[in-house]
Amino acid sequence: MDLLQSRWEFDPLNTRVPATKIEVTVSCRSLLDVDTFSKSDPGMYKFGRTEVIDNTRNPDFVRKFVLDFFFEEKQNLRFDVYNVDSRSCNISKHDFLGQTFCTLGEIIGSTGGRLEKTLSGIPGKKCGVIIFAAEELSNCRDIATMQLCANKLDKKDFFGKSDPFLVFFRSNEDGTFTICHKTEVIKNTLNPVWQPFTIPVRALCNGDYDRTVKVDVYDWDRDGSHDFIGEFTTSYRELSRGQNQFNVYEVLNPKKKGKKKKYVNSGTVTHSIEFNICVCVFLQGNPSQPTSLHYMSPYQMNAYAMALKAVGEIIQDYDSDKLFPAYGFGAKLPPDGKISHGFPLSGDADNPNCVGIEGVLEAYFRSLKTVQLYGPTNFAPVINKVANYAAEITDGSQYFVLLMITDGVISDMVQTKEAVVNAAGLPLSIIIVGVGPAEFDAMEELDGDEVRVSSRGRLAERDIVQFVPFRDYIDRSGNQVLSMARLAKDVLAEIPDQLLSFMKSRGVEPRPALSSSPLPELHRHI
Repeated sequence: MDLLQSRWEFDPLNTRVPATKIEVTVSCRSLLDVDTFSKSDPGMYKFGRTEVIDNTRNPDFVRKFVLDFFFEEKQNLRFDVYNVDSRSCNISKHDFLGQTFCTLGEIIGSTGGRLEKTLSGIPGKKCGVIIFAAEELSNCRDIATMQLCANKLDKKDFFGKSDPFLVFFRSNEDGTFTICHKTEVIKNTLNPVWQPFTIPVRALCNGDYDRTVKVDVYDWDRDGSHDFIGEFTTSYRELSRGQNQFNVYEVLNPKKKGKKKKYVNSGTVTHSIEFNICVCVFLQGNPSQPTSLHYMSPYQMNAYAMALKAVGEIIQDYDSDKLFPAYGFGAKLPPDGKISHGFPLSGDADNPNCVGIEGVLEAYFRSLKTVQLYGPTNFAPVINKVANYAAEITDGSQYFVLLMITDGVISDMVQTKEAVVNAAGLPLSIIIVGVGPAEFDAMEELDGDEVRVSSRGRLAERDIVQFVPFRDYIDRSGNQVLSMARLAKDVLAEIPDQLLSFMKSRGVEPRPALSSSPLPELHRHI
């Protein structure tokens, strides 16, 4: 679609009254279908250009036109709609779908600031309609940055899960809603984590902190017929508390709610929590011997490295800075051969952080050449170390995940159980991946899915341990990629529920509707 605006006359004496900033939102309905195998792909050019929306005859454009409105002048506008079939910037290369003419004053003066016009320009064809919504922009210059994630969304795809994305709308005085943002699509998941995005506060609510903001959750479909999963409402006031208070929004589907008596929700959406990932590798055996689980083969990664890579590449997406403190346990360190139950794999006592999982792997391989693997396998020291970090931040803004790769032999089971019970009330989850042929009965006891871990007569407040034996994921066909993908999926399956169980234990419940509270201090980042 092409917006052309009449030019202003030269005003050397500057007699024009100061302009009012007007935001114009554009939608179209029942556009001509000129694509043989798909719907039209409309877009805008010239004065302003909207994004191109694929495969739809009823686009709601997110990108707005911000125009200077002069009450005393007639400002003629022309809107041309095109079907975009290529990346060419030459407008003649695209299919013309229709046009309409109006003035800016006509849009502003229409009932509720909403004007509907018929598209024309193709003889003998009904070209559809174009809808304008206008609103005077406030002077608010604040910027909001937020990141959202979802948990247990409804499954919509027959052969997969769902491909979720979010659509944000701000409410209008007449009860309608104006689209203001779309997230990217996250493929094949019911627990998506969307990328952080920045939006002007005036685009979200035009400076009114209590204005209703509606968020729709959809499952993306290639043909443009996206499936509605559900919706929730909030406000900028509510969203601005996201960093300091853990907001959980129930995603509700009104039709499903009306039909099913036992319907609860179609998932939840929350502010994406800052995850702090800590990696621990237990070191035993001689890495130069092929029988060692740490054997450094020139042809393939050992079991420890495969487990680190499989799980780490998934969980690193939840850690914004991608800096992982990584420790080795059960080794003699140079130069005096002292046994350590917690040395940084990086070799730098002042900075245990590794950059990304690749950095962790590099530090792990480097440590195999510089330290003497010895034992024993004591779990309690590392659990207590990470628990001390988690105990400092319990307001829901951060969550800790400890990834432990081990051969399954625990040398301090009594102390480990006590450490788990003590840590169960903290924002912490423990992932244990067992490698090698050992019996993992002790690990199964720590994974309290059936019987909650206890110590000295105290039960763990909640289940925080997830254990999987690596050998169950060795693909007999030799397909390491498939094996590692299955491992990562099962290892991470309980993290969302463990996170929510911590929040609920702190009295944080899903928010089905808006609540009111005094205006907070100005937040520039959510």
